[in-house]
Amino acid sequence: MALMKVKFNLKRRVKLAQGLWLMYWLAVVVGVLVFSMGLLFKTELRKRSEMMDNKESHFVPNLLILVGLVGCCINAFGGKISYDLLDATKFPKWKPLLKPFLIGCIFFDMLLFFTAVLCFTMRLSLQFTLAEGLKNSMKFYKDTDIPGHCFMKRTLDLTQIEFHCCGNNNYKDWFEIQWISNRYLDFSSKEVKDRISSNVEGQYLMDSVPFSCCNPGSPRPCIQQQLTNDSAHYSYEHRSEELNIWRRGCREALLSYYGGMMSSIGALVLLLDVLEVAVTAGLQYLNTSLATLVIPEEPESESEGWLLEKTLSETFSDLMEKIKALGKANQVQEGVEEEPVVTVS
Repeated sequence: MALMKVKFNLKRRVKLAQGLWLMYWLAVVVGVLVFSMGLLFKTELRKRSEMMDNKESHFVPNLLILVGLVGCCINAFGGKISYDLLDATKFPKWKPLLKPFLIGCIFFDMLLFFTAVLCFTMRLSLQFTLAEGLKNSMKFYKDTDIPGHCFMKRTLDLTQIEFHCCGNNNYKDWFEIQWISNRYLDFSSKEVKDRISSNVEGQYLMDSVPFSCCNPGSPRPCIQQQLTNDSAHYSYEHRSEELNIWRRGCREALLSYYGGMMSSIGALVLLLDVLEVAVTAGLQYLNTSLATLVIPEEPESESEGWLLEKTLSETFSDLMEKIKALGKANQVQEGVEEEPVVTVS
């Protein structure tokens, strides 16, 4: 017994074909958006490749570009099919291609669902990637003359300015590393010597931050050095000077930005998946309704369409039987190949 059987006449078949044509081209538009968002996300990652050098992070935008491109091609082809099937006399031309095309669409639907899940779960991966990437960026901030690290300072400064953030978790992270290169330190100065000798591992540590942490909205000139020393500055209270520097860490800022972007892209991919499932089901109805015309030479005659020729349980049983038969065939073939050859002299 066929699953979800529906009766069709000429008018209903034409309406179905017209609706499919519109939905296919809507899916093409969504596919273009997914492709564009994948390119945008890839560009964003390239801008900060020094701090987000993670293979998994780059896999998702590449997958988005792929499914967007494939989706455009599949839906444009499906739109052509549904347009041609407005005329039932053209069905014989498309009939041999429809079953393989529908099977391909089912696999594409599963790929889209997998892609959407990746987009929604990427936030966790980004959290660890950003934490490690920002930590390394701050560590190599001073190495502007070392190949491989020379652009780290520029990338991190631009990130802090653009996202209104400072440090990894907060601005105090800068207190724990030496972010000023030895080239710009006067080692004959008593102050420099004392600070290096008193700090861990002989590093030049101090309660200061780079200029990119400064908040341009502050009513006073930015205070970057001796941030925790209230007596070093006139009319200054570091606990209440909220506008002086950015208090939010860059990990939180970047995670909020990229996490929001991935959630939006995931919703878009899920919308495309829903459209794909709908047009695949619709095309199956159109295919079966045209294949079961009472009088093929008369398109006005009635017909029946369905999603599956049998019920779900029967379809699953048939599929398992085919898989078992295929496995047995392979075993028999291997046994024939391994049978020793006896020669008679």
